[in-house]
Amino acid sequence: MTNDLIAKTAIDRRLAEIVGPVIEDMGFELVRVRLMGGKTNTLQIMAERPEGGIEVDECAEISTAVSAVLDVEDPLTDQYILEVSSPGIDRPLTRMKDFETFEGYEAKLETADMVAGRKRFKGELAGIEGDEVLINIEEGGETVTVGLNFDWLADAKLVLTDDLIKEMLRQRKAAGTLNEDNFDEIETDTGSQED
Repeated sequence: MTNDLIAKTAIDRRLAEIVGPVIEDMGFELVRVRLMGGKTNTLQIMAERPEGGIEVDECAEISTAVSAVLDVEDPLTDQYILEVSSPGIDRPLTRMKDFETFEGYEAKLETADMVAGRKRFKGELAGIEGDEVLINIEEGGETVTVGLNFDWLADAKLVLTDDLIKEMLRQRKAAGTLNEDNFDEIETDTGSQED
């Protein structure tokens, strides 16, 4: 299985080799690495705890540790801005386990080459089977389950839906990382409210 979705380009893969072990030693998992061009390059690193979730102060700790290693290894010749973040709610799906974790949620998948006459698939994730990611898509008024080999995928991400937002709020509440004072309005808007 390749790591193409975590790190697509050669430089991204090299950066993943450098920062991945640092992040893992700190008890987190690397979700994605992207070096993005612009006036100044931005090195974007997404990380989370193995059980999911990450806090702002933890992103800052990872940033400090990763900066120190990158200063020593010095893989980038040009100046860059380091950005460490959580994957977010409508997160990229970069590892096989992500497709299992988010089974039942809506996602957009894109393949590198044409598969059954198309490259884009949008539907409900239906888990994994061997090396394949399963997705239920609407085709001619029917729901069809399509199996895509993980290595065929060029891009994959969750679609922001009310169900996904509710589930993320529920998980944060259960983990005790949700400050309800800040989220009352959001919960009222997405959930039922008693008068």
